[in-house]
Parts: sequence; C-alpha cells; structure tokens
Amino acid sequence: MKDKVLRTYANMENIMDRTKRETDNSKKFAIQNFAKSLLDVADNLDRASSVVKESFAKIDASKDTTGAVPLLKTLLEGVEMTEKQLAEVFKKFGVEKYDPTNKEFDPHRHNAVFQVPDNTKAPNTVAVVLKAGYTLHDRIIRPAEVGVIIKAE
Repeated sequence: MKDKVLRTYANMENIMDRTKRETDNSKKFAIQNFAKSLLDVADNLDRASSVVKESFAKIDASKDTTGAVPLLKTLLEGVEMTEKQLAEVFKKFGVEKYDPTNKEFDPHRHNAVFQVPDNTKAPNTVAVVLKAGYTLHDRIIRPAEVGVIIKAE
C-alpha cells in the first residue's frame, strides 16, 4: 500500500510539472501567429525606408524647386520611427530579427532560394539575404530566405 501511495504521489508530481511546463510554453508562444502576421509589415517598412533613402540620395537639393527634399526627409523620418517602434514592440514580446549573412547555411534556420558561385568564400555560406529571419523566444517563426555560396566551376 505504501508503495502504491508513493508511486501515485510521484506520478502526480510529474503531471503537475508537465502541466506547468505546457502552460508556460502556451503563454510564451501564444502570440506566434500574430507575430508572424506582422513580419510582412516589418519587411515592407524596411523596403519603404530603403526606397526613400535611395530617392533622397538622388535628389539634388540645390535644384529642388518643388519642395520634395523636405517632404522626403519627413517621410523617411516617419518610416524610420515606425520601423524602430515596431522593432521595440517585437523585442518586448520576444520576437527577434536575425541576419545570417556570411554565416554557415543551416537548413533549420534558413531557406535556400538560390546558389551563388564564388571561389573566394567558403562553400555553404550565406551570401545574400532576401528576407531576414525571425525568432520568438529562440524558436524560428520565419526562416531567412537566402542565397548560398557554392564552388564555381
């Protein structure tokens, strides 16, 4: 009888530990789908920032008769502030962006989209990042889309 009681008690302890662990994981990763939905928004803000920077660099301020320079500057500041604020919210909830450029290709963290022939760098290294990858508390929620180096023939 004593053995049965001890086994039952140990079993209950295991069930409580497992339930607590599962509850903690559920709380930790509850926002995963919501965070994945916002990743495209982050990508679009990054693209908008890049395009506005390029446009801003091409404009000659001395020949600006239409007043485009102050407007582009204001637009760039707004996009960068929004991008920064989104990154802070991501960080607050455990979502982190990672850039695997020049790191070894890892099929668990990267999605190879194309190959780049190059003999100057080590094969199986990430050469180009098309889309940055994201993690949620060290769990991959979107693998980075990359181009991988192979030996040139």
